Amino acid sequence: MVGLLVLAATAGASELRNSPVVKAVEQARPATVNIRGEKTLPPISTSATPNGPETGHRVNGMGTGVVFDPRGYIVTNYHVVDGVKEIQVTLTSEEKYIARLINRDLDTDLAVIKIDTPNKLPTMTIGTSSDLMAGESVIAVGNAYGYENTVTRGIVSALHRAVQVSDAQFYDDLIQTDAPINPGNSGGPLLNIDGEMVGINVAVRAGAQNIGFAIPVDKVMAVTADLIASYNAKRGFHGVTLAKAKAGTDSVVIAAVAPESPAADAGLQPGDVIKSIGDVEIHRPLDFQRAMLDVKTGEQLAIVAERKQEKVTASLAMAEAPKDAKPQGQPAWEVLGMELKPISSDEFRQSYQTRFRGGLLVTAVRPDSSAARQSIRPGDVLVGMHIWETISLENVSYILNQPNLNTVSPLKFFILRGNETLYGFFTVSTPPVAMKKTTRE
Repeated sequence: MVGLLVLAATAGASELRNSPVVKAVEQARPATVNIRGEKTLPPISTSATPNGPETGHRVNGMGTGVVFDPRGYIVTNYHVVDGVKEIQVTLTSEEKYIARLINRDLDTDLAVIKIDTPNKLPTMTIGTSSDLMAGESVIAVGNAYGYENTVTRGIVSALHRAVQVSDAQFYDDLIQTDAPINPGNSGGPLLNIDGEMVGINVAVRAGAQNIGFAIPVDKVMAVTADLIASYNAKRGFHGVTLAKAKAGTDSVVIAAVAPESPAADAGLQPGDVIKSIGDVEIHRPLDFQRAMLDVKTGEQLAIVAERKQEKVTASLAMAEAPKDAKPQGQPAWEVLGMELKPISSDEFRQSYQTRFRGGLLVTAVRPDSSAARQSIRPGDVLVGMHIWETISLENVSYILNQPNLNTVSPLKFFILRGNETLYGFFTVSTPPVAMKKTTRE
């Protein structure tokens, strides 16, 4: 209703007033949501107080999100919702909902959340970042400083910027813009003059004016597709592996079909170009994964594809997910069963009195995993494995990808838990050894 009022108010405006910027904002605003929530920051010290251990202090967070599926699926920055107990989402109609976290990617700082609405939502028009030009006009929309639906404009200042936002977060390929981006804009769209999203606003340069950054939309769409694929894989199985999409292209090609899978039974073949699934037109891998969302076991999907320039139709019945299906994610999650989050060096020094130089916060532990068997729990800090430090996610990947890792199995590890340093051994082939205290600080 609000959207109709906005259109009615601008319909009588002169062509000069009803500029391309106005039209771009009108097109994108209904698919832009505001996000608020309370989160608890870690205490600055883990030393005991007269009343017991210190607890973190609570702060109100804010950010922005973009609706990419009419059923209420939204992409935003992970840091916007990280640690938020109740994710509050407000639409442009001022309707408010509580969202749940669907999946997240720590490396790119992207997350997918979901709200349940009685009606389908407007979705963002997605452009491409592959043809962005330095100097072209862009528009940022977001919840700047808590002022909902704030619009700012500027130009693309530069492309492919590598930015170290903090000791814990590094971005390797950002769009730089002078469109004012403020706290609360994170997770919101960066638009081109046609109203197409070309990036997700992510960061500002502290102490500098007119320097903001956005994640290119082609990367956002690829990561979001992976997050949805991982989410879908735990709920159903179809047997299709997609070829990696080329930036700026408008086709989705099947790279492989699993033997004796629903896709094989449906007659799909490698090289088929998928055009539609049900009522969803397929232009990018994310469209394919969206079409697979919420599909129940046994449900039939009508697929239209192109094979050697000829139309092919198929009916695919979703099967149950294999019991050993694993979500995509960090090597630590895949191999050890724990999710890790970087801790900045300043936060680590303030929070832990130890000789270790840094560590990684455990944010989740998978049941029946090696980490679970060692009684590792969220809130622990991994500071080392075998002879190596674990200050960054790259350190863990390096360790777990060692070709001779089996020669040091079981793999000794060190964690911090409050004021204690504990150690144990990761193994999947022998009974676990209980963690013990160590004299190392």
